[in-house]
Amino acid sequence: MHHIELYVSDLEASRRFWGWFLKELGYKEYQKWSSGISWKKDCFYLVIVQAKEQFLEPEYHRCRVGLNHLAFHAESKLQVDLMTEKLMAKGYRVLYRDRHPFAGGDGHYAVYCEDPDRIKVELVAPSG
Repeated sequence: MHHIELYVSDLEASRRFWGWFLKELGYKEYQKWSSGISWKKDCFYLVIVQAKEQFLEPEYHRCRVGLNHLAFHAESKLQVDLMTEKLMAKGYRVLYRDRHPFAGGDGHYAVYCEDPDRIKVELVAPSG
């Protein structure tokens, strides 16, 4: 994968979430302009861009046609646990709390959360 570009409803709220989350995973700020920002790690980068007013409705929902979620590699189960604590401390919504950290089934150790536009984000530990 080369890059992913997400259009967001509130650039500043999304910048706070994605900037913090990606920094925790070792990404560095890559590009910045008045309507967007990107972060890069190795050969991959993630871009967020402020959606124009006429495209804000209908709101995003992951169960409609299109993107369901973004999944990132964690270095370890400990990183998943620490990220879970940090997400909750920052007031971000952690999904599937009743099944955490095995909501993915089959020993899949991960945390699932939502960004400010309710895009599902997964951080998954290596198996084994």
